[in-house]
Amino acid sequence: MGDARDPDFDCVLRAWKAHETELQRFLVRHAADSDSAHDLLQDVFVKALRQGRGFCALDNPRAWLFQVARHALIDLGRRRLPSEELPDDLPAPVDARAPVDALDVCIARILPFLGEDDRDIVQRCDLDGQTVRAFAEAAGLSLPAAKARLLRARKRLRDALVAHCGVRFDADGSVCCHAAPPPA
Repeated sequence: MGDARDPDFDCVLRAWKAHETELQRFLVRHAADSDSAHDLLQDVFVKALRQGRGFCALDNPRAWLFQVARHALIDLGRRRLPSEELPDDLPAPVDARAPVDALDVCIARILPFLGEDDRDIVQRCDLDGQTVRAFAEAAGLSLPAAKARLLRARKRLRDALVAHCGVRFDADGSVCCHAAPPPA
């Protein structure tokens, strides 16, 4: 049986021989200890082998090897960070979003069902942050007419949110809670 070496292996081996010493010096200089550097060097070699044909197609194998070496050093540093086990009785995180902020999903689902004029003014003035004055100028409306249109659109949006998302208000008129948004 003849020598049936894989050409991809030969390509990786040639690049490895050309850059191994330089990579080793780099890793020894940046790793915490010599043993870790040698382990990382072997990891880089294995990753190059696993690339096979992809490695041989690289324009700059040296750059790829050093990038993999840098990532290996970063991973090693992360593994060495001190960590602490979390207690079993740790309470689950509470959704810190205010109820009104949690309405974004419901608003996104309800907005398409509003009339075109209502949807346009709510989207541009309330969601995109355009001023009512700028909206009025772009739509060819007087400022009082644009304000009245926005007020009516907000009322219809509020009614839809109450009807479809179970939005409820506290004594101050602020959103206190709501049900899950309707399915898409």
